[in-house]
Amino acid sequence: MFKFGKSTGELFTELKAEKNLEDWRNRNREEFVPSLAEYLEKILAEKNLSKHEVIERSGLNREYAYHIFSGKKTNPSRPKVLALAIALGLNLDEVQYLLRYAGQGILYPRNEWDAVIISAVEQKLSVMQTNELLHDLGETILLD
Repeated sequence: MFKFGKSTGELFTELKAEKNLEDWRNRNREEFVPSLAEYLEKILAEKNLSKHEVIERSGLNREYAYHIFSGKKTNPSRPKVLALAIALGLNLDEVQYLLRYAGQGILYPRNEWDAVIISAVEQKLSVMQTNELLHDLGETILLD
């Protein structure tokens, strides 16, 4: 996944000691996180996947999904991020990272719904199979 040159702690230390914020920003430009759309593009490239195939696998409305990938939609809901994560074939650590990256809460095994999603990711289930499992267990499906 995405790698930075400096740790967050190093950035904090430098920032607290810095007198000129503009200089600090210029020196650390490479350390800032890209947008969600840019991050998704990196994942697509790393996994050699196309937007089209991921969107098809995700079950998301095509137009809405393309808006996420283009950056027009910057704050997708947690279930939509999870549908994309599953469609991208991410492992659990990658799913958790993507959720944090998208500003959503990570999966928590003490939450029944989250536990089902964790299990589905570990089993490498598709979005459709995940929705079937959620339905069978009386839980809300990822996408309506």
